[in-house]
Amino acid sequence: MTAVVTRADVAFYEERGYLVVPDVLSEAELKVIRGELDQLVERACEVTENDDIFDLEDNHTPAVPKIRRIKSPDAVMPSVAALLGHRGMLDVLAQLLGSGVRFQVSKLNMKAAHDGSAVEWHQDWAFHPHTNDDLLTVGVMLDDVDETNGPLCVLPGSHRGEIHDHHANGYFSGAIDPVKNPIDFSAAVPLVGTAGSMTFHHVRTVHGSAPNRSVRQRNLLLFQFAANDAFPLVHPIGDLASFDRMIVAGEPTIEPRVTEVPVRMPLPPAPQEGSIYEIQRTMANRFFD
Repeated sequence: MTAVVTRADVAFYEERGYLVVPDVLSEAELKVIRGELDQLVERACEVTENDDIFDLEDNHTPAVPKIRRIKSPDAVMPSVAALLGHRGMLDVLAQLLGSGVRFQVSKLNMKAAHDGSAVEWHQDWAFHPHTNDDLLTVGVMLDDVDETNGPLCVLPGSHRGEIHDHHANGYFSGAIDPVKNPIDFSAAVPLVGTAGSMTFHHVRTVHGSAPNRSVRQRNLLLFQFAANDAFPLVHPIGDLASFDRMIVAGEPTIEPRVTEVPVRMPLPPAPQEGSIYEIQRTMANRFFD
């Protein structure tokens, strides 16, 4: 399907730091993705601890599998890999990031009914600052999302502000301390929509999500993208050819665009490495129950 994004939508994204585009994926496309996801969930019955594919909920058992994240779903789900060339999504990315776009990483965050781990307030920029901040995350709604089933929530306009401290006890914790930071989280906006809709939020936008307290699951596929001329400041480029193969639009470059953007380094690293869920265990004060 083709996504229609107007100049007003682009202006909204630039001012507010997020955008919701409805009906980017068709029901047929969603059916294929869900089918492959169901197969992975069946495989999780044989898994007892986190591995290269699965990030498990604390209450996971082989009899009742509870997965909070599929790591790098583009590597294990052909339908997800195919989405990297989806014209509807690429059309939106071109308008928000420019003609050159590089894929970075994918994740599939899962929240079962009456369950599902929260993700505490944070800015993606805190994890991976670059030479410029033309980066964003795409959220693909695999289920209908409303205010009851743990939607992604964002603080409008926060992408234009400071980079908040994401440290606890002297180490990177991947989260903003809600007690030490005077942020009005009540101003957050839930990003809701029907399955097949996509969300786009700026890399510096403050966001998080509560546990799922509803009777419906909430599975959200996430892609991170960057402008081709945004180069990482933290994680070195090991192989330029592999780095360039991640480009989904435009041409490669070895001339980073450097802009004056605020940066806090995610150092020293969290003592407990792993996904954001593991890293956020080290934070001193939590916002979500």
